Amino acid sequence: MRWPELGANTAEINAWAASGAMALTGRAHRAPLGPPAGLVPTLARFADQLAEHPDAAGYPLRVDPLALLGERAAIGGLRRQGSISCGGATRLLPTRDGWLAVTLARPDDVDLLPAWLEQTPPLPPPWVAVAAFVGSCSTAAAVERATLLGLPVAGLPAPTSPAATAPGRPGSLPVRRREMPLAPVPPRPGALRVIDLSALWAGPLCGSLLAATGAEVIKVEATGRPDGARRGPSGFFDLLNAGKRSVALDLTEPQGVGVLIDLLRDADVVIEASRPRALEQLGIHAEAVMATGRVKVWTSITAHGQTAPGRERVGFGDDAAVAGGLVVWDAAGPCFCADAVADPLTGLVAALATLDSVRGGGRWRLDVAMAEVAAAVAGPTQPIASAPVVAAPRARSVRHAAAPLGAHNATVLGTGGRR
Repeated sequence: MRWPELGANTAEINAWAASGAMALTGRAHRAPLGPPAGLVPTLARFADQLAEHPDAAGYPLRVDPLALLGERAAIGGLRRQGSISCGGATRLLPTRDGWLAVTLARPDDVDLLPAWLEQTPPLPPPWVAVAAFVGSCSTAAAVERATLLGLPVAGLPAPTSPAATAPGRPGSLPVRRREMPLAPVPPRPGALRVIDLSALWAGPLCGSLLAATGAEVIKVEATGRPDGARRGPSGFFDLLNAGKRSVALDLTEPQGVGVLIDLLRDADVVIEASRPRALEQLGIHAEAVMATGRVKVWTSITAHGQTAPGRERVGFGDDAAVAGGLVVWDAAGPCFCADAVADPLTGLVAALATLDSVRGGGRWRLDVAMAEVAAAVAGPTQPIASAPVVAAPRARSVRHAAAPLGAHNATVLGTGGRR
């Protein structure tokens, strides 16, 4: 099923083409495709709102929101592949009644295939087996079973009318905010302190934008399971994490968990991007930390939100975008829009919501779901009336490398860098 065609907005198409995002959208050996209607102006509005906050030098905090969508591809040399994601780990596959995004990014995902497909090993090559399975079942059934197993799988919603996918009221953000009771804590002198527990792309981008405002951002990782982006192109990890302090803790030991809780209680802002049970299994609950500490804003980034039914679903940037309907269409079907587009979109929105909440006062829990952010900018694919000049994706320059794992344990934790 295709979106109804709308008249192309030349300014939007030109901005999309110049940003590098268009080069990543569409099929490999065909002309690239236009953006979803509404995406370009909505991101411009978000960028304007972000510029209302000062950077570390006191000037408006400015970013090119469309260029953010192509930074990983620019550094990693990724290209558009249509119904295969730029990174190659996710595919859009037809089901009996629609389309399904399946991500096989981790060895565990491949290991779970026999259980999901209800087949006994040895299986055919993974994507051959997956395509045959999903083609024979409904989208809802495939998603339901995958969710039970912890597989990152998402169904593509049926296209609706343009009015149904129009952006929200001016100034609104696709973020769920819950005000928390205020506790009397003395103001902290100096910079805002941010504890960044996140990994990969969305959360680290949020943290890096807060660092650009002059915040002291401390990236906390587990010694046994550091940020997986450290294994990727170093330039991309540096882009998102340069300027942050690095603390590494052994979270398999009570002492390490205790140190983490102390860090969280003393923070002004917490960024975390794991399923709720990950922190709950450590005995860490946001409400309890906020009740006994100074945290002003606790920003949770997940694929499908903090509440049921999505709180235990796994997701990555490409399949979360599909869950929100953020794809583009051609005659052959849906294609991925840019590279893992829900990740940079969510990082930008989370940073803006966090800064707005800090500035507004009070205490807030922010629930930022990548699928909901994607849904807020999804829309009909803009047709291209005349071929624009399509720029290659680009990334912001990085002046310094990110800190090695645990480089600031001693300075942040004291007592010789205890873990």
